[in-house]
Amino acid sequence: MKVAIFFGSKSDTDTMKKAAAVLKEFGVEYCAYILSAHRSGDLLKQTVRQVEQDGCEVIIAGAGLAAHLPGVIASMTVLPVIGVPLECIGKDSNGLAGMDALLSIVQMPRQIPVATVGINNAANAAYLAVEILAIKYPELRTKLTEFRAGLLKEAAGNGGTGVSL
Repeated sequence: MKVAIFFGSKSDTDTMKKAAAVLKEFGVEYCAYILSAHRSGDLLKQTVRQVEQDGCEVIIAGAGLAAHLPGVIASMTVLPVIGVPLECIGKDSNGLAGMDALLSIVQMPRQIPVATVGINNAANAAYLAVEILAIKYPELRTKLTEFRAGLLKEAAGNGGTGVSL
């Protein structure tokens, strides 16, 4: 079981590392690439083909601004693609706080869908990738079930039904 992580700019590394951390936690192998849908289209296409040949089963793709990367990747493969809308900070900021990327990724054309998580929520993209892979891999399903049981136990330990303020 393997996941490919793509993102368009080195400045997105810290956000996308959160996906890698979740995959590591579940023992899922991954590979990561910084490739732009606009500046390196041919290389992107070659790399998508390569990750398919290498046995990747899910792709996570983070992108900001117009956020074409997840949709372009989805057009190149039948593997599930999970889009992470990224907020651009600093000189690339446009004042939209990632809403442009969110709307771009969630509004993919019919028949070429991209699953979409919240702005900068690369960790949730990885959890979704784990859920997808858990359909096929019983050992991963067991880990995910145990993880969820831990979440329930944590919630119950915090009072569960009510709190005193």
